[in-house]
Amino acid sequence: MAIAPDVILKEIRNKQFRPVYFLYGDEPYYIEAIAEELEKRVVPEAEKGFNQFVLYGKDTDLAGVLGYARRFPFMAERQLVLVKEAHKLGGIEQKEQQTRLEDYALNPLTSTTLVFCYHANADERKSFLKGIAGKGAVVQSKKMYDNKLPEWVAAYCHSHGVKISPKAVQMLVDNIGNDLQRLVNEIQKVLVNLKAGEGIDAELVEKYIGISKEYNVFEFQKALLQRDVIKANQIAAHFAANPKDNPLAPMLIILYGFFSKVLITHATNDRSEKGLAAALGVNPYFVKDYMLAARNYPFPKVAHIIHYLRTCDSQLKGVEGGTISEGEMLKELVFKIVH
Repeated sequence: MAIAPDVILKEIRNKQFRPVYFLYGDEPYYIEAIAEELEKRVVPEAEKGFNQFVLYGKDTDLAGVLGYARRFPFMAERQLVLVKEAHKLGGIEQKEQQTRLEDYALNPLTSTTLVFCYHANADERKSFLKGIAGKGAVVQSKKMYDNKLPEWVAAYCHSHGVKISPKAVQMLVDNIGNDLQRLVNEIQKVLVNLKAGEGIDAELVEKYIGISKEYNVFEFQKALLQRDVIKANQIAAHFAANPKDNPLAPMLIILYGFFSKVLITHATNDRSEKGLAAALGVNPYFVKDYMLAARNYPFPKVAHIIHYLRTCDSQLKGVEGGTISEGEMLKELVFKIVH
């Protein structure tokens, strides 16, 4: 029932508006992006004062929202009623009020664009959501899986007419994670400083975003896969000296993901670049890294490394071990991995 956010964004940019939108999920980026596009395009700037209403869930209820929705626009073709924080909207969880919303959705005022920004998960089996889906749109914005982030970053840059190197993509993903809005904000810092025809590379990421080209998770992982003892310890020491900028928890997630893929590399019969890229779910550019790691770390060693990572995670959470600092945990982990 739910429609993909990109489909809805394309419709809106082509000025194809639906009468009701229910935007929900645990990823705020697409909810805010769709709401922003609707604010930009539904009502002309000169008419916003009379025909655009931005309401907040904590300050109103569903009956009040439907009252706005049933009004006709003032000397204009269309009005926008945008409900932010709709998960806090009075009556939104009450069956009787949901029935009223369903009744409206089945016969909406075509001159109104009614939008609910519901920053939580919702049960699409509910009758009122099925009613909205009939003539409107139910859109789920869910957290993106980590393995989809590189592709998403590259596609976002491409949509702005800019190429980005695989290394720059990985630096962004490894250091920022799956916070899409933050990723966009950081990419925009680079885009506004680009010269015509220029692409985004690791140097520009370091210059405009402040991610060190030498001391970042991407280079740390590279040192480990190459079994470069000196460089791995240098980066670990840098991280230990700057714990606020380099927390251990997300680093363990990245390393666990990497070495899990090294295990898959050992177990995959098709060792061609295309075959491994498909098995690992990565850009072919990075296949050589996993093949090198598989040569440097035999299968039994990789299994031990994953055990070390899980033990370190338990220590970090206070489940086992003493009270050593994150920096000391990291140094000990590096020693166990490379020796």
